[in-house]
Amino acid sequence: MTAGWTDDRVGALKKLWLEGQSASQIAKQLGGGVTRNAVIGKVHRLGLSGRAAPSQPARTATSFRTTRPRPAAPAATTAQAQAPQPSAPRRLEAVSSKPVPPTPPAAPIPDLPGTATVMTLGAHMCKWPIGDPSSREFSFCGRRASEGVYCVEHARVAYQPQVRRGAKESGSDLARSLRRYI
Repeated sequence: MTAGWTDDRVGALKKLWLEGQSASQIAKQLGGGVTRNAVIGKVHRLGLSGRAAPSQPARTATSFRTTRPRPAAPAATTAQAQAPQPSAPRRLEAVSSKPVPPTPPAAPIPDLPGTATVMTLGAHMCKWPIGDPSSREFSFCGRRASEGVYCVEHARVAYQPQVRRGAKESGSDLARSLRRYI
């Protein structure tokens, strides 16, 4: 447990805080088990807000970014030297100078069910699963999806029209069933 905030410690805290030291630096200098959070809490309770300079972490020489030296520009007239020059867009050069043979056009995906895998399944392909998901032969339909996520054939299976139950019921049967709720 800490020895507490004595008048000497509070005085040192105020002095170091106004000098612009960070809470971590102040805690190290005060010692005696005073933590960074204890310093922040005491500063808050004392109402110390103004600082001489905001604390900033000390930078090492390796943390600074080095700039690349720019090539010297050819001598120009004073008017040209003062006006900003637009930079030209960079061009990417090919790594190898070997000619790349043209790629043959991609073969169209056959319209057979079960030809798509998870990796080849596209946005407008039928996502009807075919087979057992735990087997290696598992695939998706893969045909062109009409509206939604399934092809016409699988959409018929997935989205069947609602069948009205009790179409042959008369009005008296309806009234009888409603009596339960009255």
